[in-house]
Amino acid sequence: MKHTVKLILAVTLSTSIWAADVKVKMADLPPAVQTAVKEQTKSATLVSLVKETENGKTTWEAETTLNGKGRDVSFDKTGAVVSVEQEIDLDALPAAARTAITKKIGTGKLTKVESVTVGTTVSYEATYTKAGKTLEAGVNADGTPHK
Repeated sequence: MKHTVKLILAVTLSTSIWAADVKVKMADLPPAVQTAVKEQTKSATLVSLVKETENGKTTWEAETTLNGKGRDVSFDKTGAVVSVEQEIDLDALPAAARTAITKKIGTGKLTKVESVTVGTTVSYEATYTKAGKTLEAGVNADGTPHK
């Protein structure tokens, strides 16, 4: 029993150190984040809000749709935009990124492509299915692997 309690405690602590996502309401956000979310979602439909804690760092993500495509914006506690994930069409990728993703997917079926902007750095992620599994491929604009 003593070992079981230690194991449960260890798993719980290690999980909370790595990541924890909790759905929240607008009123649960810090005031600066509320203002930023309202500004960033003026022309979008707000789907949900999530508080994310990873490696001890907390961000808030506004999951939205814009022109029928997913767009997620993450904010720090000051309301500054940390990252933007925007669903896009494969043709919108730079040629080298599109070629690398197409090669990686091979005979798989593409289900979603996103541009991921962190600061001024843009990368691309594709979600696809192959042999019954859902997989992801991440590349930089020049086609080199990302992540």
